[in-house]
Formats: sequence, structure tokens, C-alpha cells
Amino acid sequence: MSLLAKAALIIFGVFLVWLLITGGIALARGRFHQIYQAHLGESRRERHFLGSLAFFLTFGAVRAITYSIRAGIGPFHDISAGGRHIHHLVWGILLLLIVGYLWLAEIGTGALDSSVWTGRITVLLYGVGAALTLDEFALWLNLADVYWSPQGRASIRAAFFFGSLLSVGFWGGPFLHALTRHALGLHKSKSR
Repeated sequence: MSLLAKAALIIFGVFLVWLLITGGIALARGRFHQIYQAHLGESRRERHFLGSLAFFLTFGAVRAITYSIRAGIGPFHDISAGGRHIHHLVWGILLLLIVGYLWLAEIGTGALDSSVWTGRITVLLYGVGAALTLDEFALWLNLADVYWSPQGRASIRAAFFFGSLLSVGFWGGPFLHALTRHALGLHKSKSR
């Protein structure tokens, strides 16, 4: 495993542990919903945050799974149909097509009395689909399976991993900052 891959997995692991700890503490203190609404109550900001988070988590999970498949570790294996390997970008493209169609029909967009939860689900599916597709960007760029070659590993992984992490921090920054401050007990109580 390359140095960049190890660094990416460490950053992903640290972020995931931080998110679980701070989110768990906020849930235990009963303030998660209030902090979420205060910082992500605006629909566009929430959609960007959820899409970025889904992208980031899916990208990290897919990389971990593909490394385990290549190393022969765990229960994961390649998916084939009729002797043909089905790359995960196929599932990503299908998800993007489904979400695109739903959004064309104004399902999950906030228009036409659509449910807030429908919008959240479609944006999460969009993030997952984008991660599955872009993780194999080198394959569709080169029209060859270069996933494990230097062409497929270094530049694509670094660019999209950093981009998704930056996007989560930018769109969810105020919410994540408030969640951390509350978890550490650094928040200011409003006394009336």
C-alpha cells in the first residue's frame, strides 16, 4: 500500500472516530437535533453537507473494500456476471441515473410538497453514486483497467479524497464545530 493510501486511510479513520464520538456525546446530551437545525437547517447547506458526507464515507469504504479484495482479506470478492467483471462504477452510474430521474420528476428537490426525508435520501444516494463512479475515474478516462497502476492510484485518489473532505468541512463546518464544542463542554449556555 502506498504512503498516500496509508495517509488517506488514517485521515478517514480519524475523521470517522471523531464523528462517532462527538455525535454520540451530543446524542447522549440530547442536543444533536438542536445543533443540527441551528447549523444545517437551511435546505441547500444540508444537501451539500449530506452529499459530501455520503461521498466521503463511500469513497473511503470502497477503497478499503477494494484493498481487502486485492489482499484476499475478509468476505469481499469481485462481482462477475457471465465471466465479466462488473466494476463498481456501473453501480455508481445507475445510482446517478436514478437520482437524476427522480430530480427531473422533482422528487426529493423540495418542490411540489416533496418530503424532506425524500430529499435527504436522494442527496445521500447522489453522494454514494458519485463516489462509486469517480473512484474508477481512471478506468473511464483511460478505457483500461488501471485501478492498481500508478495512473489509477495516486492522482485520482488524492484529488477526490481531498475534495470530498474539504467539501464536508466547508458545508458542514459550523455544525461540526458546534458539535465538537458541545461534546467538549465548551458551549455557552443561554440564561434567561
